Amino acid sequence: MPHHFGYRARTRDLFSKPFRQHGAIKMSNYLTVFRVGDIVDIKADSAIHKGMPHKFYHGKTGRVWNVTKRAVGVEVNKQVGNRIIKKRIHVRVEHVRHSKSRQEFLDRVVANAQAKKAAKAENKPVPELRRKPQQPRDGTIVKASKDSVKTIWVPIYDEVF
Repeated sequence: MPHHFGYRARTRDLFSKPFRQHGAIKMSNYLTVFRVGDIVDIKADSAIHKGMPHKFYHGKTGRVWNVTKRAVGVEVNKQVGNRIIKKRIHVRVEHVRHSKSRQEFLDRVVANAQAKKAAKAENKPVPELRRKPQQPRDGTIVKASKDSVKTIWVPIYDEVF
């Protein structure tokens, strides 16, 4: 049972880098452009200690509210007791990356707009654009000859002494 409560306590696996991912930091981390309102994922890079967020925020998604020379301000929701508080933290750009959580939604918006435009051009009603849960597979009839069908049953229980 761990009993130390330091700033990086219990982060042995949390902040460890994946296999064959150690070494120099990529320049693309520094050249990424962040704008106010962007949705970002906070993922601490353990090789850079400056501007590292607290372990609680590792893996959280938030919205950029401030951009400075070397860091971005991120607004993250944090559950405290029975309420959710919006926390504003500053994190260096090495520990932040653009989130892909919204990309599927944006792709769907574009596809829906194209479907509406195509339907309007062909004077057809607009197709159903809402997502549907996966439906059960269609039923089929299995045809078999009487010779190929075998009845299998459990053998009668015999006491062995």
